[in-house]
Amino acid sequence: MTRTYDLVHRTTYAYPQPVTDSYGRTTLTPRDVPGQACLATALEIDPAPADTAAHVDYFGNRTTYFGVTEPHTRLVVTSRSTIEVSRAQPEPDRLPTMPWEEVAESVRDGVATVDEHALVRLREALLPSPHVSRTRSVRDFAAPSLTPGRPIGEVLVDLAHRIRTELTYRSGSTTVHTTQDQLLAQRAGVCQDFAHLMIAALRLHGLPARYSSGYIETRPPAGREKLRGADASHAWVSAWAPGAGWVEIDPTNDQLVDDRYVLLGWGRDYHDVPPLRGVIFTEGRGAHPSVQVDLVPAGSDPFL
Repeated sequence: MTRTYDLVHRTTYAYPQPVTDSYGRTTLTPRDVPGQACLATALEIDPAPADTAAHVDYFGNRTTYFGVTEPHTRLVVTSRSTIEVSRAQPEPDRLPTMPWEEVAESVRDGVATVDEHALVRLREALLPSPHVSRTRSVRDFAAPSLTPGRPIGEVLVDLAHRIRTELTYRSGSTTVHTTQDQLLAQRAGVCQDFAHLMIAALRLHGLPARYSSGYIETRPPAGREKLRGADASHAWVSAWAPGAGWVEIDPTNDQLVDDRYVLLGWGRDYHDVPPLRGVIFTEGRGAHPSVQVDLVPAGSDPFL
């Protein structure tokens, strides 16, 4: 089945004092990958930037730099895209059955792939990163899922299920700086935290994992209309398994990724793929952004 979506992601900054210069970089253009094609995309910036340039980053993500040099007290960045998604959800019982220890050994010993560039990418996906730490509490949490000889597919499914059922989703309970130890201590977080925890658990055991950033189509309760502009960015995990490649799995919703997901990009963790980052020059304090997202079937006229 193929789905076509219209996506709008708008970020608004309102500043208490004039900003003389604003320089930013976005990761707001969906990637073209197997099972997903970005049919059209446009980035709108208000005030209009004096300079802008698009490029592909180290991980292959499509990013855009901009510089606004006229004084302003409000900055609005709006990304609009149309995406076609034909990604099929894998069957859990058809995931690779190689024991997870053998997967780790194949990456460690360099026999995971004959492509040297691909092997470098796999080994990079084992390293600690700014938001992913390999600690004793993470090892203790992961232990019930990574029993000796367990097939890698079962490991991925069980670990995602336990994160979903043993931790509570609570909006506003964490920040971008929350560590895995803090998450496990309070037992509550958001999708970003759950993805980082699963990545940490896999990397700690020698299993390559990376952070995927994007969106998931939300559906209203039966009999109610969808709240327009109330969608949000989402995060999930991409884990490598021989014979299947990178397996996309969402611990927040305890499921393998299907055609309801739109991928923006991936990296080691959130630090590599925030939707928007930058610096401003102002005499006043900065402002927290207001974010609105609409992901709807094509032709539904996004609210934004």
